Amino acid sequence: MEWFFGVMKANPYILLFFTVGLSVWLGRLTIKGYGLGMVAGAVIVGAALSIWASTYGIKLQLDNFVRLLFYYLFMYGVGLRVGPSFVNSLGRDSVGFTFLAILAPVLGLVLVVLGVIWADLPVGTAGGILAGSQTMSAAIGSAEQAITDGVVALPAGMTREAATGMIALSYGITYIWGTVGIILIVKYLPRWWGVNARAAAKKYEEEVGVRNVDDAGLSGYRGGGLRAYRLENPAVAGMSIRQFRDANPEYRVINVRREEESLGCEPDLVLRQGDVIALGGRLESLTDKMGLLGPEVADPKALNVPLDQAEILVTSKEVIDHPLKSFRDSDIAGQVQLTKIERSGVPIPIGLETTLKKRDVLFITGLKPAVQRAGEIFGMIARPSTATDLLTLSAGMILGFLIGKIDFPAFGSRVGLGNAGGLLVSGIIVASISSRLRFFGSTPNAARNILEDLGLVVFVAIVGLNAGASLLEQLTGAIALKIFLVGFVACTIPPFIVWAIGYHVLKTNPAVLMGVTAGARSHSGPCREAAKEIDSSVPWMGFPVAYAVSGVLLTIFGYFAMLLAH
Repeated sequence: MEWFFGVMKANPYILLFFTVGLSVWLGRLTIKGYGLGMVAGAVIVGAALSIWASTYGIKLQLDNFVRLLFYYLFMYGVGLRVGPSFVNSLGRDSVGFTFLAILAPVLGLVLVVLGVIWADLPVGTAGGILAGSQTMSAAIGSAEQAITDGVVALPAGMTREAATGMIALSYGITYIWGTVGIILIVKYLPRWWGVNARAAAKKYEEEVGVRNVDDAGLSGYRGGGLRAYRLENPAVAGMSIRQFRDANPEYRVINVRREEESLGCEPDLVLRQGDVIALGGRLESLTDKMGLLGPEVADPKALNVPLDQAEILVTSKEVIDHPLKSFRDSDIAGQVQLTKIERSGVPIPIGLETTLKKRDVLFITGLKPAVQRAGEIFGMIARPSTATDLLTLSAGMILGFLIGKIDFPAFGSRVGLGNAGGLLVSGIIVASISSRLRFFGSTPNAARNILEDLGLVVFVAIVGLNAGASLLEQLTGAIALKIFLVGFVACTIPPFIVWAIGYHVLKTNPAVLMGVTAGARSHSGPCREAAKEIDSSVPWMGFPVAYAVSGVLLTIFGYFAMLLAH
């Protein structure tokens, strides 16, 4: 294998993407649904390749500029993702969720710092344990930033590379329980507490009238319909469309065909015998008054009405904090169908009592004029763009680096957010502005995912490669065991405290609280498993705000874990 590692050393780009590809493949392997994930896989693959090469006297190392560049792109991407959610967390209605989302990371930080000091673990372990036990890979970079900034004093004989390697090592040791543990805890917490979360979810669904967002995406059922009828009922003939609507508010006349001409649906148009009327409404309404107009006909000309679909950003003060049922008698009722609501990028259950919040995104399908009218009622129509605004990306990155240069005296040194923290803040700012002005700063989800996924896995892979050779010199069985135990405690205790306070003090619905507990650890996996366990999407109602707040805090806490523990 010496020749292989010689080729890798001579071709750093091949080495980089070989490591990334192998990491992704390893991360996809699962045992009963559980796997390492590509980030933990990158640590293992990078370190393993580096150690293996060192046995042949070959040192695999990649450029630090590339490592930091990809990490900074990742941090900016995280800011873009959590931005709208983080701003939403500042509202009054989210105070309870926000409190729990702050409590969990703080408890995790405290337990890691105390554990590292108690076990007298080497420099670097605090940041790695925090990142692994809280499954927040971004904390690796902020922990390393503490070393780069010189706020952590390295003991005699320890290099920066060795300290960085210990961060990666500690992350790898604690990440597996950090991932599996929180999934099991969130999934079974209600059962351990003697609470029937399934019944609580059903009660919530009945109260709010929600449907399960995890149901099959393709279904024969449609909430609304459009049908054509030939007018033969003399009681209706002679009515204007407005009069018909007043007498039958559950229906909407969409189009009228008279002979070979489509007349549209002007309110003052008078209906005549023999007209073919395209009627819209909810499915149950269309089958409720059979024969109201006359026989149903398959008339393509009458039904040939322009349809549209759009994403509508909720910004109108008149609709915020109002339930969906309050719009049943609006002008657009029966003419549009709400197919999905996203809150902070996460689909939430839709029901009659579902209350709209600022910056919710409504996915609407229906008649073109009605979709346009819906945009006027709820806020603004966002026409998704597949193009990325690279000018805004560049400006946001520059702003982040400038914010990162701001520091202040603390702990006998000068402390600031650093480049990583500055970029996180910058991403939040840009995302918050673009969520209001949808024509500004377009970064499609696919592009943002590239920033996050590729940025993080490349960064971690390079950390593993650069630090791998030194890990053999630092690691002993006793140190590894202590690292695991500290990580186990830091992962396990906070969710129980969050649940106890949320259930007994804040009186949160148990099904919703499962999502809050998962979000407070900034991990979607536990929420997904909780939803499957209780056969309900209700846990997702508590997830978005907690997810955003904890994600920001845990990312920054990697820096402070290093600062306080070492």
